[in-house]
Amino acid sequence: MFQSTIETGCRAHSIAETCAITGLGRDTVYSAIRDGRLVARKLGRRTLITDDDLRQFLAGLPRASHEQVAVRSTEAEQARERA
Repeated sequence: MFQSTIETGCRAHSIAETCAITGLGRDTVYSAIRDGRLVARKLGRRTLITDDDLRQFLAGLPRASHEQVAVRSTEAEQARERA
């Protein structure tokens, strides 16, 4: 899911790139910036997130318990069966 700086070749990411790298939505990324959980920097009109700040944000997220992951996968399987 998360690509290293070596793989992306970038030291900083736009909001769109951050969303693509993490799989998070735009609103979620902006909310994390607004709440101070994710550090963003401005260069003119561009909002950039350094690779180090993005890694720190992701490392600071709470760990998912085994039960949470199991429930999500079960819900996804049930949704596929209904479709």
